This record gives sequence, structure tokens and C-alpha cells, in this order.
Amino acid sequence: QVQLVESGGGLVQAGVSLRLSCAASGRTFSTLVMAWFRQAPGKEREFVAAISWSGGSTWYADSVKGRFTISRDNAKSTSYLQMNSLKPEDTAVYYCAATQRVGSDTYYYTRTYAYWGQGTQVTVSS
Repeated sequence: QVQLVESGGGLVQAGVSLRLSCAASGRTFSTLVMAWFRQAPGKEREFVAAISWSGGSTWYADSVKGRFTISRDNAKSTSYLQMNSLKPEDTAVYYCAATQRVGSDTYYYTRTYAYWGQGTQVTVSS
């Protein structure tokens, strides 16, 4: 079993930075592919970023490329999403996700991930 708990969300002004954390339970963290998704009001959940079990590979949505950075600390069983230059369009509930297996080119699909956190609200004002 894997439990994920997000933290770090809040209300910020455009242009500032925020870091989200995802703490995972269990002893299998190092084998998990970790990802972040977000869902804005009235919209479907969308992929934001993912990172391989070793941290050697990362993937980003075009909308956040160059502004967001995903990372992980396997010793702390925690993944992070560093968000810089935040825009009002980034306002959403951000969800941490994890999976023990991922097929080729499936890291951006919601259905790929077996474990999900409850989400943390990020609101960016103009």
C-alpha cells in the first residue's frame, strides 16, 4: 500500500514561487514513478510533470516547461514540485500521483497512476 499526502499549496501573487511536497508512506518509494497533475475549476485533470524512480528522467507539460521542476528524495520518500514564475493560469488543485509500473509514453495519462493524494489548492492572483 502507498499513501500520498501533498502540502505546500496556498494563495500567492503572480510571478512568485511555491514548492509543493508529496510525502509517501511505505518502503517502496524508490521504485515508484512519481507525477503531479492539476485540475482547474470546470476543467479535466491535466498532466504537469513526472519523474522516474531513479530521478534520471523527467517529463513536463509544455505549459510549465522552464518554470516548474520536479524532483525526488528517495531517502525521505518525498517528491517535490518547485513552481517558479507562477501565473494565474496555474491556479488549480494539484495532485500527487504514483505508480509502480509505467509503459512507454504513458506517464502523462491519469489512468497510469494507481495511487493519488487528496490534492492541495494553489491559487495565483494577478
